Amino acid sequence: MTDAGGDLPATGWAVLGMLSFGRELSGYDLKKWADNSLRFFYWSPASSQIYAELRRLERVGYVISRISQDDLRNKRLFTITPTGREAISNWVQHATVDPPVLKHGVALRVWLGHLADPVRLREVVAEHLANSAQLATEAALAAASAAETPGWEYPALVNRWSQRYFEAERRLAEEMLADLDELATSDLDEPATTTTTGARAGAAIVDDNQR
Repeated sequence: MTDAGGDLPATGWAVLGMLSFGRELSGYDLKKWADNSLRFFYWSPASSQIYAELRRLERVGYVISRISQDDLRNKRLFTITPTGREAISNWVQHATVDPPVLKHGVALRVWLGHLADPVRLREVVAEHLANSAQLATEAALAAASAAETPGWEYPALVNRWSQRYFEAERRLAEEMLADLDELATSDLDEPATTTTTGARAGAAIVDDNQR
C-alpha cells in the first residue's frame, strides 16, 4: 500500500471514510452528509475544505472521479479505490488514540465572568442549554434515520452516542446555572467592597507566585 496519504489531516480521513460506505458521491453529497451526521461528534467541514480534500485524495490514488451528466448540470462523482479502502481501514484500526480537544466557548465566557453582567452571563448559559437540548433531539433523529439504512449500523451507534453527549451537556449547563445562582447569592451576602471577585482571584495568584 502506498503511504502517500499517510499524513492526511483528520478532515481528509473523514471525507475518505464517508466514501468507504460504497456509494458514489459528489462533493455536495458529502457536505450534506457531514451536516447531517459528522457535525454531531466531529464537525462539518466547509464545502471548500471537502473539495480540497477530494483533490488531495484523488492525487494520492485513494479516490477516482468521473463526470456525470443530468438534465440540469454536470457534476463530478467520487468513488473510493481499493488502495483508499485499505488506507482508511488501516487508519481506523491503528491511528494513535488522542484525547479529544475541548474548546468550549461558553465555559471560557463563564471563566471570564468577572467581566460580565451576572444576568447576561446566565442568559448565555441558558442559551447553551437550549442549544444542547436541540442538538440532542437532532442527533436522535439522525440515529433513527441511520438505523433504517442497511450497512449504517455504526453511524447509527455514534449518532446515539452524540445524543447522549448533548443530553449530558444539557445537564452540565443546568448545573452551571445552579452554580451561578449560588454564586450570586453568596456575593449578595458578602459585605460590600470595591474588590471584585476577579480581582481577588488574580491577587491570590500573584500572591502564590511571590511565595
